[in-house]
Amino acid sequence: MNKIVFSYALASVLVSVAFATDKVCQKPEIVASSYVTEDATVLTNVAFTMQFVLKCSDGVKGISLYAEVEGKLLPAARLSADNKYQISWTEDIKKARSGDYYIKLYDGDKYNAVRKAIRNGEDRDSVNPLAVVVLNNPGVYLGPWVNSEFLAAFLASFNIKYGDTTNTEDVRLRTGRRETNLSSDDDMLDINHHTSHHSDNMLSDCVRIDDASSHISVDSDDIPGIGQYDDFHTIDWQRDIARDRMRHRYIVKKKHDSIWGLIKGAHDAWSGWLCVLLVGLFTGVAAGVIDIGASWMTDLKFGICPQAFWLNKEQCCWSYNETTFDGGNCSQWWTWPEVFNQSKYGAGPYTISYLFYTAWALLFAALSASLVRMFAPYACGSGIPEIKTILSGFIIRGYLGKWTLIIKSVGLILSVSAGLSLGKEGPMVHIACCIGNIFSYLFPKYGRNEAKKREILSAAAAAGVSVAFGAPIGGVLFSLEEVSYYFPLKTLWRSFFCALIAAFVLRSINPFGNEHSVLFYVEYNKPWIFFELIPFVILGIIGVIVTAVIGYPNPYTRMSTSQLIYLLFSQCGVSNADMLCDYNRNFTAVKSAIEIAAAGPGVYKAIWLLVLALILKLIMTIFTFGMKVPCGLFIPSLCLGAIIGRIVGIGMEQLAYNYPHIWMFSEECSMGVDCITPGLYAMVGAAAVLGGVTRMTVSLVVIMFELTGGVRYIVPLMAAAMASKWVGDALGKQGIYDAHIGLNGYPFLDSKDEFQHTTLAADVMQPKRNEALHVLTQDSMTVEDVENLLKETEHNGFPVIVSKESQYLVGFVLRRDLNLAIANAKRMIEDISRQSLVIFTNGNNVQSHSPPPLKLKKILDMAPITITDQTPMETVVDMFRKLGLRQTLVTHNGRLLGVITKKDVLRHVKQLDNEDPNSVLFN
Repeated sequence: MNKIVFSYALASVLVSVAFATDKVCQKPEIVASSYVTEDATVLTNVAFTMQFVLKCSDGVKGISLYAEVEGKLLPAARLSADNKYQISWTEDIKKARSGDYYIKLYDGDKYNAVRKAIRNGEDRDSVNPLAVVVLNNPGVYLGPWVNSEFLAAFLASFNIKYGDTTNTEDVRLRTGRRETNLSSDDDMLDINHHTSHHSDNMLSDCVRIDDASSHISVDSDDIPGIGQYDDFHTIDWQRDIARDRMRHRYIVKKKHDSIWGLIKGAHDAWSGWLCVLLVGLFTGVAAGVIDIGASWMTDLKFGICPQAFWLNKEQCCWSYNETTFDGGNCSQWWTWPEVFNQSKYGAGPYTISYLFYTAWALLFAALSASLVRMFAPYACGSGIPEIKTILSGFIIRGYLGKWTLIIKSVGLILSVSAGLSLGKEGPMVHIACCIGNIFSYLFPKYGRNEAKKREILSAAAAAGVSVAFGAPIGGVLFSLEEVSYYFPLKTLWRSFFCALIAAFVLRSINPFGNEHSVLFYVEYNKPWIFFELIPFVILGIIGVIVTAVIGYPNPYTRMSTSQLIYLLFSQCGVSNADMLCDYNRNFTAVKSAIEIAAAGPGVYKAIWLLVLALILKLIMTIFTFGMKVPCGLFIPSLCLGAIIGRIVGIGMEQLAYNYPHIWMFSEECSMGVDCITPGLYAMVGAAAVLGGVTRMTVSLVVIMFELTGGVRYIVPLMAAAMASKWVGDALGKQGIYDAHIGLNGYPFLDSKDEFQHTTLAADVMQPKRNEALHVLTQDSMTVEDVENLLKETEHNGFPVIVSKESQYLVGFVLRRDLNLAIANAKRMIEDISRQSLVIFTNGNNVQSHSPPPLKLKKILDMAPITITDQTPMETVVDMFRKLGLRQTLVTHNGRLLGVITKKDVLRHVKQLDNEDPNSVLFN
C-alpha cells in the first residue's frame, strides 16, 4: 500500500485529567509510547494510531477503555497486561485537517453514560471523561508522486495535570522500528502497510510545553512485506494478477469520487506508457555510448588520432573536402609504428603493430573479466537464458540490478574491443532489461508486482534487440517468440513503442556513421533466381551442422567481427580492393553494370583465408561463450554463416561463369551479366547459422531484412531459416539458450514443447500414496508446532486442512508469509507465546485461561488451484504453462492427497525424456 508523507513539526499533547468518583483507577496517568500515521488505503485515507500506557496510583490493571474522536466512539485495544492500549482511526485524505484533535478517554461506566446520553438526545459533554488527549496536527502532505515509500512520524510531548497540582513533563520519542496497527490480531499481517514507530528511548525533562518542539530522527528498518518472493523462487502469477485487478478496480471506483481520484486514475493508466518511454530513451542512449566506446577502443589497438585522441579511425580520417572514407590512405591517423617514427611496412613495424595489438587486447580482456569477477558476477555471458527464465516467472535477485547494468555496459565495451569472438547484441538485451527493472520501481504498479513488472521487461527486451541490430520490428518479434512467457496484447503495443523510441534515439546518436540505422546495409538490389532456393536450403542445413560442432596473421580474424560480416555481405564494385573482389573485370564507368568474370588469384587466396578464419572463429566462439565476460552469440553466429555463405556464393558464381549454357543459368542469366550475388549467399548463410543456434524463425527473418535493408530477399531468408529449424530439431530440439537454462537448473517450462506421455497426477504428486504429508490444521496447532514444521521441512508452502483425520482441504499458505506473520506477532504482541493456537478461521474456540490465539486467516489462500489424482499429466502441464502455477494441490473426493510443484513437473518431464531429473535445481 502506498503511504503519504506527513511533515509534523509539532504534535503537542495536553492531557487534562479530572478527578472522578470512579474508584477503579485512582489518579490516572498517561504515558505515550508511540504515534503512527500511515496511509492504509492507497492514497485515500489517513490512518492515525496512538499507543499509550495507563498508570493508576492504586495499581489497578486490565480496565476497559473507550475513546471519542471527532464524534466517533472507538474501543481502545489493550495490547498487554500492563495497561498498554492503542487507539486508531482513519480520516479521508481530503478531510484530514490540520489543528487539534481532541481524544476523550472513558472507562466502562463513563462510556455507558455517554451512550445513554446519545440515545436520550442529551448533551454528551455532561459526562466527564477520564482523560482528554489533544493532538496538534500542522497538516498533511498532498504533493506529487515522488516515491511510494515515505516515513511518517509524530513528535509528541505530554503535559499531565492532576487536580489542583500542575506537573509539566516533556516526553520525546525516538522512533526506531516499524509496527502495524494492532487493533486486531489479524491486522498484524498487513505488513505491506506498515509505517509505525515504536519508542526505543524516552527522555523526560522538566521544561515548558511550549518549548518542546524538536524534530525526531526516524531510523526504520524495512520489513519485507507479504507478497514478495525469496531469491531463486518462482512467482505466483495468479496471485499477482489478482492483486493488480483488485488495485485497478479500486482506482476505477475512486475515479468518480473526486478530481483527485480522477488524476490518480489517469496517472495509473499512462504510467505503463511513461515507463516504457523512459526505458526506450535510456536504452537508446546506452546502446549509442557502447557502440561509440567499442569502436574507439577497437581502433586503439591499431593506432591513434594525434590531433584528437578521442576520435576513432573513421572520425579522424574524415575531412571537410572528403566524400568517401579510405582507411588505408589517411594521413591524420597514425598507426603505432608511425607513432614511433617507423614506416608502415616492414618486419620492425609489423612487430610493433603485433605487440600493441596483443597488449591492448589482453588488457581489455583482463579488465573485463576482473570487473565482472569483483563487482558483478551476474554481468557475465549473454544474459538471454537468464532473461528468458526471469520472464517465465523466476526470481534472481541482483541479476537486473544497477551494478549489473554498469559492469555489463563497461565490460561489454572492453570485451568487444579485445577482439574476442563475441557480439554485443545478446548483452544489449540484458542491459535493456536492467534499465527496465530499475525504472519499474518508479511506478509501484510495476515495481511491487512481479507479474506486472515482466510486462516492462518484455518491452525492454524488444528495445534491446532494436538497438542491437537497428531492427525495432524484429525486436518486438524476438521478445514475443524467443524470450517472453506472458505476452498480452497491451504488452505487444508497449514493446513496439519502446523499441521505436530506442531505435529513434540510437539513430539520432548515429553510431554507425551513415545515413542508415542498421549495421550491415546492402547496396545491391538484384533479383534472386528461383533455382537458387536449392543452395539456400543447403546453406540452412550446413549452418546447423556447423553449429553442432561450435589469429593475427589472418586479416579476416584480425578485423572485428562486424567489419568482416559487412565485407562478406557487400558486392564487389569499382571501389572494392579486397582480395575477395580480385576478379578479372574491366570497368568502363563507375556505375556500369557488373559483369560476370573469372576469379583472380586474390579470390582463391581469400577463400583459403576464410576457411582458416571459419575454423578459428568456430573454436574461439565455443570457448568465448563460456568465458566470464559479457558476451553474445548473435554476431559470431552471423559471422560463421556469412563465411560459409560467401564461399558457396563464389562457387555458384564461378559455376555460372564457366558453364553459362546449363539450363538453370541459360534461362535466367543474360550473357556476360553477373546474375549471382555472393553477398546474398553470405546473408542467407548468416541467417541459417543463427537460426540453427537459437531456433528462431519469424523474428530471425525480420531481423535479417531489417539488419541489411534487403526486403527483396525475404523468401531466401525464410527458406534457410525453415531448413535450419527442421534439421536442428532433428538433431536436438534445444537451442543454445534453452540448453543453458537446463545447464543452470532453472525451472523453465517451455510453452513450445509438447507433453505426449500418458501419466496421471497421482504418479507425480508428493508425497506418494500412504506417505505422510506435511500440513497445517485450521485451528489445532500451536505456534510451537508450526515453528517445528518450518524447521523440519523446506517446502515453499503448506496446505491447510480441517483436521488430520478428515483431510478436508481449507486452503494454502506460503512459507514466507507464515514466517513473517509469526515473527511480527512475537515482536508486537507481548501475550503471544509458543503455546498460542494458530487459527486460520474466523472462529475463536480458545479456552479463557489459554494464551491469546494467533489469527492468520489473512495470509491463507482459500481458493488454491486443485486437481484430482486422476487428472492426466498432459492437462497438468498445460495448467502450469498457461496459468503460471507454482504448485497445485491433488485431492480425491475433497480430501487432500498431495502437492505437485513446478519442480516435480519438470523432473517428471525430464525423466520421461531419458534425461537427468536431478538437473532441475530450483522450484
